[in-house]
Amino acid sequence: MKNIIPEYLNIGDTIGIVALAGRTNQNHLNNAIAVFTKWGFKTEVGKYIFENYNNFSATDEHRLEDINNMIHNQEVKAIISLRGGYGTARIIEKIDLQYLKQNPKWLIGFSDITVLHSALNKIGICSLHATMPTNFDTTDIISLESLKNALLGLKNRYEINTNKLNILGKVEGEIIGGNLSILNSLNATKYDLNFTDKILFIEELNEYLYHLDRMMLNLKLSGKLSKIKALVVGGMSNMLDNEIAYGKTAYEIILEYVKEYNYPVLFNFPAGHIQKNFALTMGCKVLIDITIKSSNVYFKQ
Repeated sequence: MKNIIPEYLNIGDTIGIVALAGRTNQNHLNNAIAVFTKWGFKTEVGKYIFENYNNFSATDEHRLEDINNMIHNQEVKAIISLRGGYGTARIIEKIDLQYLKQNPKWLIGFSDITVLHSALNKIGICSLHATMPTNFDTTDIISLESLKNALLGLKNRYEINTNKLNILGKVEGEIIGGNLSILNSLNATKYDLNFTDKILFIEELNEYLYHLDRMMLNLKLSGKLSKIKALVVGGMSNMLDNEIAYGKTAYEIILEYVKEYNYPVLFNFPAGHIQKNFALTMGCKVLIDITIKSSNVYFKQ
């Protein structure tokens, strides 16, 4: 069964702005309003985005209230989180996903928002893994344009430089995934993804290399790596090492766990906690063609 694709936006539509996880600030909101206004969209801002409760943008109850209000607001056609951090998992069980399934709209973000992408995939709704307002002033123009294109229904197509670790091949399928630590934290929960015949995307930030190895081992021992039909690896940013070096790069660790399988692997895809953060329409069909000279990734839905 095909996943539900929310209606694409028209110029003049409203984008809801919330803060699902970590603390945010006025600059993040200003970034969002400036970019969306320039694109011709209106904005609706959550009531509690600057409440600042401990490590979070607001209490669990108020973050939940903001997102559910946006979900129920018929004028709001898409919802973006100002930033990631930590906190989405604390409210995911009470987000009104069933209403959203009957009245789908685009949910946008990455990093901690991987929790929401996973939950939406479980109920069959496509969503947008893309840059967030906290990064709008540092993200490159191509990445911002890819978000705009995705919202307007213009199919993104990316040509990526080759990487010596790539495993060549051509495959089409539904793309899932996001931040590897978040995916690992959802293991064996009701939000754990179905990996069978999917194209898996992963990215990571500020993790020790040995912990990356442990997470990849978890994917292998749980049988997930053997079920997918391709792997796309995004940014592995600011990875950490112990005093005694682990001895491999992040990409080398990942390759060790997938090279035995007979599917394409694309390294260095520009998405994640990096300046280039190309939009990925999670849950939709994508075609990946990895060759010696370059790789093409383009969406068919």
